[in-house]
Amino acid sequence: MDNSSMTEYEDIPVWDLPENGTCEDSIDMSLMLHYSLIPSVIFILILSFLEKRKHRSKIDDNVKCLHKRFAFVVPLDLIGAFNDRWTYGFAIGAIANTIILLFDQQFLPAGVPSWAKGLGLLAGALEVGLSYFPIFACLNADNKVIGPLIGFFYTFFWLAVTLADIVICPHETEKREFEKIVSHWPSILCMLFLMCRFVHIFIFRKKTEGVYKDTNTMLPEHQADHIKRLLRKPIEKRKTWFARRIYNWDPCFKFPNRIIGTAVLSLFCLYIFVFAEYNGFKLILHALKYLNLVFLKTDIGISLEDIIKKIQGIWFFTTVFSCLITVSYVFHILACYRKQLKSLWAGNKMFLPMKFHKPTSSRCIIAIARYSSWQVAYILWGYSIIHLVQILFGIIFVLLVVYPIELGIFWDFLKDLLITWFAPFAVVFILVTLQTRLAAIFFLQDKISDEDEQKPLALNNRKAFQNFNYFFFFYNVIVGFGSCLSRLMRSLVLGSWLIARIDRTILPPGFEGMDSGYNTWIGMLYVDHYHSNPVLSGFCHVLLTTRVEKEPSEFVPITNLKEHQTSVRAKTRWFLFYTLIRNPSIIKYRKQFQSTGADAHFIG
Repeated sequence: MDNSSMTEYEDIPVWDLPENGTCEDSIDMSLMLHYSLIPSVIFILILSFLEKRKHRSKIDDNVKCLHKRFAFVVPLDLIGAFNDRWTYGFAIGAIANTIILLFDQQFLPAGVPSWAKGLGLLAGALEVGLSYFPIFACLNADNKVIGPLIGFFYTFFWLAVTLADIVICPHETEKREFEKIVSHWPSILCMLFLMCRFVHIFIFRKKTEGVYKDTNTMLPEHQADHIKRLLRKPIEKRKTWFARRIYNWDPCFKFPNRIIGTAVLSLFCLYIFVFAEYNGFKLILHALKYLNLVFLKTDIGISLEDIIKKIQGIWFFTTVFSCLITVSYVFHILACYRKQLKSLWAGNKMFLPMKFHKPTSSRCIIAIARYSSWQVAYILWGYSIIHLVQILFGIIFVLLVVYPIELGIFWDFLKDLLITWFAPFAVVFILVTLQTRLAAIFFLQDKISDEDEQKPLALNNRKAFQNFNYFFFFYNVIVGFGSCLSRLMRSLVLGSWLIARIDRTILPPGFEGMDSGYNTWIGMLYVDHYHSNPVLSGFCHVLLTTRVEKEPSEFVPITNLKEHQTSVRAKTRWFLFYTLIRNPSIIKYRKQFQSTGADAHFIG
């Protein structure tokens, strides 16, 4: 090992921290998570005591002082909620780092045997959910005084703990410089936003208290506008280039809290995941430096330093491209959600496979609980697979194009490649295309009418076609082998490219039921369709409004009670008469008809 090689070896860029860059993390976040359960349970009990149940129960009769207290606290409404959508989105974004740790199984208790890891992960997930429960519960609490105060101080507690952990030790390890600062700043911003939101709720509590519960919750304003638009004659407006090409904003449609929160969480988790991947990539390059110097210079004149630079370039471009694709998937899924949900509102199910036209109710309900978590997991897995495939193609491009150009052998290599690989494929492509052209010219009868787009499916020159089919049979065996490999490669590439798209299946028709992600998407769509359909919500709103308007007139004086009963009986007999007139087939099932056999008694 000579000094010149050593000097060249030391010039390779590294990412080591200075000697004083190491630190000892004195705050154990896992231990803080355990201790946070104590105030979390206390706050949950306080919020539960402040909540009132709608109906009395047996415990109210036994304990008179409760007055319908200790009701269930709802942290997040996953079905048909449109209030404070971005607030809930940032609340979910505040726990993005914890979600990544759940994927990494960081909360798995130590010493858990292999067969019990599933239960251990469940215990860790329940602990995380219980720890962050007060933040979501305070946003949804009816009490606009105690709820915002608890939410503010509890969010401030987690913000202080996170900032203290970053200040004390901003580096995760010696090779990961300022990792905590870079990975935690989105959560810190979300916590600051939540604290400001709690202050806003507390200050303007008189204006916001009961605004969603005492008014028109059955029919939100945007759904009422949607119904009005359906009743009006459609107006054709010229769309802008952005509306035609990218996204057409609909003022009568709002994404629910669950969809907004899922999109925000997906983007934050993607950012944290990419940064963690970057740190892992730095460790790989750091390990490449210490390879044996015998690999620094190969026989073809390519040094390890050149290889490292090429790998850095490949990783950089593929990371940027993969991130852009994955982010576009997140927004495209939002557009598909709106498009498919509006199709279900219109009664159009043609975009769904036939087996999904009548889904199982239990699976649809479970799909609501699964969707957000599965969507984030699919986004992260999709990014990983897309990135891996792009790195593979980048390496192939460097080996087949970049290095031959640098070595000055590109044209000779391209000539050999064209002769060895491209020429056979070109001949095969020409012959396959020629078969189709010959069939259209010689083996099909002429058009019946000149206006027809193509010839009818009727054989012509049958004997010639039989001979053509016989001789090409042997050749098509060879072509079919290559076509099979081509089909496999296209399926692998397309499947890996669309793995993050939970809104569509990557399996062929007939096997869509095996795609659990697509089943979750369809079940979620049906639940939102049945629980937030504007027409159905408008109908229920009319019924409730009519009932409220009629309630005062139902309380009649005792002197008029006989008249009131008579009118109710007359109304009932009229409804019966109208029903039997419209459905004469059910007359035979009435008691009067069965006892007398006469049709004259069907009226009453």
